Amino acid sequence: MTEKRERDVQLKFRVTPEERQLIEQKMALLGTANMAAYLRKMAIDGYIVNLDLPELRELISLLRRSSNNLNQLTKRVHKTGRFYDADLEDLRQSFDFLWDMADKLLKGLAKIK
Repeated sequence: MTEKRERDVQLKFRVTPEERQLIEQKMALLGTANMAAYLRKMAIDGYIVNLDLPELRELISLLRRSSNNLNQLTKRVHKTGRFYDADLEDLRQSFDFLWDMADKLLKGLAKIK
């Protein structure tokens, strides 16, 4: 169950037009339009990390395709009662590839300091 956060304490501060423009430029670089969330994150953590990981997007895409293939195979097995060794080998290769990709991605993330 998710707990609702109530933010009932308001903080105010003033900036120059140039400072506001710099803040908006930094927000644009991160791809965010929510100034309150941006300023809150910066005030609390002091930095924001925006990871653009094409490898992660590819991994998620492969996971979706593999899940879809597994679901289709499961439906066919339930419908026909038949399962082929080639299907099992295809699944094994897909999941081996996924694990290799996940391992490379995690090792790359671990190098980030």
